[in-house]
Amino acid sequence: MNSSNHSALPGSAAPSSAIALYARTTDGFQARLARSRAVLAEAFEAHGKNLLQSSSLGAEDMVITALIAELGLPVTVATLDTGRLNPETLALLAQIEARFGVKVEVFKPVEEQVVRFVRERGENAMYESLALRKECCAIRKLEPLSRMLAGRSAWITGLRREQSANRADVPFSEPDGQGRTKINPLAEWSWGDVWHFIDTQQVPYNALHDQFMPSIGCAPCTRAIAVGEDFRAGRWWWEGENAKECGLHQAKSNEELKKSGVQA
Repeated sequence: MNSSNHSALPGSAAPSSAIALYARTTDGFQARLARSRAVLAEAFEAHGKNLLQSSSLGAEDMVITALIAELGLPVTVATLDTGRLNPETLALLAQIEARFGVKVEVFKPVEEQVVRFVRERGENAMYESLALRKECCAIRKLEPLSRMLAGRSAWITGLRREQSANRADVPFSEPDGQGRTKINPLAEWSWGDVWHFIDTQQVPYNALHDQFMPSIGCAPCTRAIAVGEDFRAGRWWWEGENAKECGLHQAKSNEELKKSGVQA
C-alpha cells in the first residue's frame, strides 16, 4: 500500500484510499505495461530532446513520469499552473523531484491577461456560460501550453480510451493538428491498471484522489463524484457532457488558435 497520507472524507471514521478503491490486478496488464514502455522508448528515439511530457499531475501522468524515470529517458516534464489549482496538486511538484529526481518545469498564464479577465468577467465567470469558461481555459491553459510546446515536435499525455466517450478511440500516437505528434502511452490502460501501478511502484499521487476526485483540474471546476457517476462527472459538472473539454486535447489548426488569441 502507498505510504502517502490519505485525507479523511467529512463524517468518515477512517481515511479513504484511492488505492483501496481503484487498484485492480487484471489480465494482460504486464503486456500493456510493456507496450507503454515501448511507446515511450520509441517516441524518444524518434524525437529526442524535442519530446516533452505535458503533465496534469493527475494519476495517469504520475505513472508516465515514473515510467520515464524508470527507463532513464531525459525527457522534460512540464505542467501548467493555472493560478486556480488546489494546494494538494501543487504539492506534487516537490514530491516528483524527491521521488524521481525530476524537476518539473512550470508554465503560468500571462498575468495581465488573467487580471483583465477577472476584472471584466469576474473571479468565477466560468459558471456563467460555456463561452466564458472556455475563455478562462484559453487564458489559463491554452496560451501557456502553446509556450510549453514551442519548438517541440512531440508531447506525451495521459489520455486513456476509458476516460470518456470523447476519448474512446485514443491511439498511442496521433497528430495534434499543429504539426506535432501527441503520444498517449497509457491509451489502453484501465483505471484499475493505473492504480495497480501506483500501488506496486509506490508512485506519489494527489491526495484529492482519496476524496473521490478521479479527474482533477482547477479548484472551481472540480468536485468529488458520487458512486456510479461517470469518471469525469466532477469536471465542469454544470455543463453538458459533450462540453467537458478545455481544448488542450482537441486538435486545432494554427489558424483556429490564432483566432482564439493563442499563438501556436
